[in-house]
Amino acid sequence: MDKHSSPSGHSSDTSNETLTDRQGHPITDNQNVRTVGSRGPTTLENYHFLEKITHFDRERIPERVVHARGAGAHGVFEAYGTAGNEPVSKYTRARLFQEKGKQTPVFVRFSTVIHGGHSPETLRDPRGFAVKFYTEDGNWDLVGNNLKIFFIRDPLKFPDMVHAFKPDPLTNAQDMERFFDFVSLSPEATHMVTFLFSPWGIPANYRQMQGSGVNTYKWVNQDGKGVLIKYHWEPLKQGIRNLLQKDASEIQGQNFNHATLDLYHAIEQGDYPEWELCVQVMEDGEHPELDFDPLDPTKLWPQDQFPFLPVGKMTLNRNPEDYFNEVEQAAFGTGVLVDGLDFSDDKLLQGRTFSYSDTQRHRVGANYLQLPVNAPKNRVATNQSGGQMQYKVDRAPGQNPHVNYEPSSLGGLTEAQPRGKEHEPMVEGRLVREKIERTNDFGQAGDTYRAFEDWERDELISNMVGALAQCKPDIRERMISYFTQADADYGRRVAEGLAAVSTDDSETVQPKHDPGVEQAEKRSRETDGY
Repeated sequence: MDKHSSPSGHSSDTSNETLTDRQGHPITDNQNVRTVGSRGPTTLENYHFLEKITHFDRERIPERVVHARGAGAHGVFEAYGTAGNEPVSKYTRARLFQEKGKQTPVFVRFSTVIHGGHSPETLRDPRGFAVKFYTEDGNWDLVGNNLKIFFIRDPLKFPDMVHAFKPDPLTNAQDMERFFDFVSLSPEATHMVTFLFSPWGIPANYRQMQGSGVNTYKWVNQDGKGVLIKYHWEPLKQGIRNLLQKDASEIQGQNFNHATLDLYHAIEQGDYPEWELCVQVMEDGEHPELDFDPLDPTKLWPQDQFPFLPVGKMTLNRNPEDYFNEVEQAAFGTGVLVDGLDFSDDKLLQGRTFSYSDTQRHRVGANYLQLPVNAPKNRVATNQSGGQMQYKVDRAPGQNPHVNYEPSSLGGLTEAQPRGKEHEPMVEGRLVREKIERTNDFGQAGDTYRAFEDWERDELISNMVGALAQCKPDIRERMISYFTQADADYGRRVAEGLAAVSTDDSETVQPKHDPGVEQAEKRSRETDGY
């Protein structure tokens, strides 16, 4: 072959490194627009400039409303074939778990929750922990957080919760009074804020934190029997580390991307992080012997009654080749399950299941599942087509291209054979708008407070007092009442801390000027203009 010919036989003057536009045209001048003379004006037919700038104008997609700041990596999940000391098939027929040593590719996205896409990774916030398993039966998304519980149990409250935690719609600044105004009127959040304002609210990085599915799911075995399941990711060799507020503030002054860089460099250097996937198993049912409802996402299942059963290990061993393609456009959904996995009646889970996939269609597009990071590794064949940015038709080999419906006798797609008995739980009752009966909003918050080490309790009280000092007296009083019901010492210490810093019993003690605003003016250096 002539050295100037391409493999297709076409002559080419370009090397593999030559800059082109998206039509494949080689670019000979990427520094200057075309003008009438060197000083202009420019002409409308600057095709390369117009293509370049109009793509630039559109190169951002809508930011996630929550979980906007994130980092990700590829890896592999290796099954143990067991759940604890028993064959995993006792509980689930999901094929990715059945064989010891069976490997399934994964992609993981870690994130902060409330703050924006370029916010510091040292801010107090839950962390997202979402795993996409590319199984032989299609994708499974295990979407959760580092903390094992949540603020609310009813999905109807989710938009209000996020609005309260997000910046004020007028000042565009996050406001602790807005945060605790919502929390003080949502007593079920007491357990979560106890974790959030302790050192557990600022993990040291993404590698050294736990993960959890948060919600209650089900596993279904070959006979169609279902059990309730909680998922937990436990770090292996890297351990678990959290930050004090003063240390997080110091780190933030040096680098606000520290967690993203920590994950990237660890993988780049071959120090691959590992997590063990454990499950807690509970017989399906209401469990009246418990003082909480097992479907309540604000509660932990006691490990002494429902031990962690290891089912596999995940290793992250490859960084993304392009952040936007693989991390920003990665799309997860709690409804993405495979055969042998199922939903429980957890209200928050059912609300998330609609919301997650709906937001991906809005944010990335109707064909987001055709993007490589989101596409399953197995064959896809649907009767769906069209929509913005479709670049292939999900057609099976031998499928009659004239038939895009089912059923058909003309060579269209056919239904799959079931792999096991269908899980058919009995559902009966009146349609109502009611809370669950066993709310017990404060019991586990007290257990958690007492389980903390002394330094964790000290940090919790310090952070809580600092945040509540910015709130109106009635908000503070409601929160102190909740903490006291959780643990008398907890409530007493917060009350005493607030009494020590409060010098104003008016409607609000929030200062007119944020300390950071005042420091910026006092510490700045005056200079003449130029």
